[in-house]
Amino acid sequence: MNRKVALWLLWVGFIAYILLLAPPLHLEETLMLLKNIFTLQWLAINPIILSLFSLVGIWLLIYSGLLFIDGRMQRIPFWPFALASIESGVLGLLPYLAFSEPNQEFSGQKDAFLRLLDSRSFGIVLSLSTVGLFAYAFALGDWGDFVQQFQGDRFINGMSLAFCLFCLLFPTILAHDMACRHWNNPQMFWAVAFIPLLGPLAYLCLRPPLPSTIPEERLIANR
Repeated sequence: MNRKVALWLLWVGFIAYILLLAPPLHLEETLMLLKNIFTLQWLAINPIILSLFSLVGIWLLIYSGLLFIDGRMQRIPFWPFALASIESGVLGLLPYLAFSEPNQEFSGQKDAFLRLLDSRSFGIVLSLSTVGLFAYAFALGDWGDFVQQFQGDRFINGMSLAFCLFCLLFPTILAHDMACRHWNNPQMFWAVAFIPLLGPLAYLCLRPPLPSTIPEERLIANR
């Protein structure tokens, strides 16, 4: 199946699932959960749910580490979809993946923001944060409560499935980022693709720096 068609079908299918098949939405409880998260009332939240919410944010940062660079070379920049994904998660990200074209070359210079996303320290900070979140969830979390909320609450159910979709979709952008870095390493690709979350984090820590070229107009001016 054509990649773009598959991504659009996944986007429509996930929306249909959330609206028609997911457990009911408990709006008051969801708003209270979000209030507790953003006002740092974390003791009132199951550590598994708090960690899952945070890991979705980690995923958005991982994708940002690749797609802001990719968006430099696309007709449609990534930043509007990044803003949309802050509120809607993977639903805001999927349209960008469907619109984008295969890109195997980066040109121009990296600004300060791209240098940050391209740095290994960015991947290291995300990796350490992820290890801490996993430790927090497994050490203190109530798994029975999480399963109950997954089965009975639309927000928790959708957030959990969105986390899984982030894992599933990452290989669709990995090959392009590796090509931009001139890093031909099939073993690394498959290792990253088949190890959910930890593989992409390791990739951010190990990938070679993105080559930065001087814009053509500057070359002409310097002649």
